[in-house]
Amino acid sequence: MKINEWLQSNTFHHSNFWDILHLVKQKQEQGLTISLCIPALNEERTIGKEIIIFKSELMTRYPLLDEIAVIDSGSIDKTRDVAASFGADVYLAKDILPDMGEKRGKGENLWKAIYQLKGDIIVYIDADIKNIRPYFVYGLVAPLIYHPEIKYVKAFYERPLASSKGVLRPSGGGRVTEILIRPLFSLFFPELTAMIQPLSGEYAARREVLEQIPFPIGYGVETSHLIDIYIKWGLDAFAQTDLDHRVHRNQPTRDLAKMSFGILHTFLLRLKALGITPNLPELSLTLHQFQVRDEVHEPVDYNILYEERPPMINIPAYREKYHLEKQGNG
Repeated sequence: MKINEWLQSNTFHHSNFWDILHLVKQKQEQGLTISLCIPALNEERTIGKEIIIFKSELMTRYPLLDEIAVIDSGSIDKTRDVAASFGADVYLAKDILPDMGEKRGKGENLWKAIYQLKGDIIVYIDADIKNIRPYFVYGLVAPLIYHPEIKYVKAFYERPLASSKGVLRPSGGGRVTEILIRPLFSLFFPELTAMIQPLSGEYAARREVLEQIPFPIGYGVETSHLIDIYIKWGLDAFAQTDLDHRVHRNQPTRDLAKMSFGILHTFLLRLKALGITPNLPELSLTLHQFQVRDEVHEPVDYNILYEERPPMINIPAYREKYHLEKQGNG
């Protein structure tokens, strides 16, 4: 079976890539540049530690990364000040490609990073990881360096949840994946069930791939990546790396429902575009929930904007800045 073969050949553990000096040598021989993007919104408590570790270990000690950049959605805390003080390049998403207008969402940050950052490989790491380690980066970029046929590498891990008392519960997390994504993939894209954590926020990809796919500005961005890359290049374009553990904040069920709503929009529109559900009606943008106030259940509606950014390769400013400039330098 294709999945079993892929799991054997394209699933790694970060310890497979412990020799960072050799990894750097291979990167330099191939003439690659690597950019780290940390999308952020109000992450002053954790972002400084991430930058310290990545900069000291993967720029100063081992020159694996060529730049570390924070793309901020408009934090109202000290996220940008903290990031800049520890040596990261800091950008407000709204200031990147300003002619394209301002959108709010993680996917917007990831998309604009393609324009702003210079790397042949871009690795995305969430800003809220409490147990960050250098292998969160090199474990993801290494398969791209050692295996030229691989285009996109996802992280997977155990996900203990930090409780309000600071005690780690040994299991938990991945609820949207197991309740929503895995059943949907099983029904429509069975080979994608090989991805152990399809919604992980840590992944690395080649620029030549990222620039060719659209980016939903919100929660559906990771799901869209997997479907679009799978349709264009197949399962063999992917790999995944075990990063052991990721400690993060627990999200309430209400917020997970908003995430699921956005993901479902992405998924259903992909099905329609592929001709699988050609008669799909127009989708509502309102999520209906309830809250309890004074023992009375009150309806609460959330309007969730769904919008996608086009493939970056279609943006004239990007073609001028990157491709034409690169050709001129060559």
